Amino acid sequence: MTGRELLLGEWACLGVLAAAPAHGFAVAARLKPDGDVGRVWSLSRALTYRALDQLTALGSVAVVGHEPGTAGGTRTILAATQEGRTDLGHWLDTPVAHLRDLRSELLLKLVVAGIVGVDVRPMLTHQRAQIQQMATTLAERAAHDGPVDVVALWRSESAQAGLRFLDELARRG
Repeated sequence: MTGRELLLGEWACLGVLAAAPAHGFAVAARLKPDGDVGRVWSLSRALTYRALDQLTALGSVAVVGHEPGTAGGTRTILAATQEGRTDLGHWLDTPVAHLRDLRSELLLKLVVAGIVGVDVRPMLTHQRAQIQQMATTLAERAAHDGPVDVVALWRSESAQAGLRFLDELARRG
């Protein structure tokens, strides 16, 4: 990674534009709660345009054309730059650091990888090893005698669920 840390909404937008050039309205449609990306990580239209402006300012996306809008005006077509694609590849190759991020960041990575055609199996192998290490430590903490540590128990069960998910994902190929 180049040292830039993007917000998940920015990664989602970058992933959509890495798959194919698009205008902001089309990106926003994919990030609506019922969109293919939005069902994992949704953004309002205003936040989508803000993310696209940020990505443009960073040089991760660039204007590649214009087309007439359906209601008048002109739509600006954006596409991921080579730098943006490189950053996206590094992000997709990096396992998530915390159990709490499996539902949001890991699922978003899997959806984005699917739309851009990136094989994340090597990353998932590392992700599983990382979660397994956490699961072992958390199970030990949750098993101690005395009052139930609900946080340790929750984290332990979450780690086990993460492992089952990754195993099932690997099984399905």
